[in-house]
Parts: sequence; structure tokens; C-alpha cells
Amino acid sequence: MDIPKILSVHPLESKELLVKFMNGAEKIYDCKQLLQLEAFQLLNNEAFFEVVQVDTGGYGISWNDGVDLSEYELWTNGVGLVLA
Repeated sequence: MDIPKILSVHPLESKELLVKFMNGAEKIYDCKQLLQLEAFQLLNNEAFFEVVQVDTGGYGISWNDGVDLSEYELWTNGVGLVLA
């Protein structure tokens, strides 16, 4: 299965991300489950959470060099939006 690259990411309330993929799909990724992991503790800081950006080439997203997520994780565990 080919995983599409990420076009954009926008932080939402409740520690969620709106992720837009290059194939036109949009998904909501809930980061709350990550907050239990030591590597993602910085995401509890709202200002830090909001500076998320797409990595070069769309292969993932990151907040800094130590806190990042792959396009596979976001695609596989994100919930697709249903447009009315």
C-alpha cells in the first residue's frame, strides 16, 4: 500500500491535528494517546504543540528534531473526514 505524502498540518483544539495529504484526503489525528509517552511530553505545552510543521518531502511532521510523526502513522491511525 502506498502511503500518500503530507501536504499540510494544522493543530486543532483537544490535541488533534488536521492533516491534508497530497492525494486530497484529509484526516484528524488525535495526539492525546501520545501524551502518556515520555518522548511526547513536550506536546502538553500548547505553544509547543501549535508550532507543528510538515517535514521536507512530506514524509512526516515534526515539532523539533526529537518530536515527530511519520506519514505512515498519521495515515494509518488518522480518522478520515467525511465531507457533506
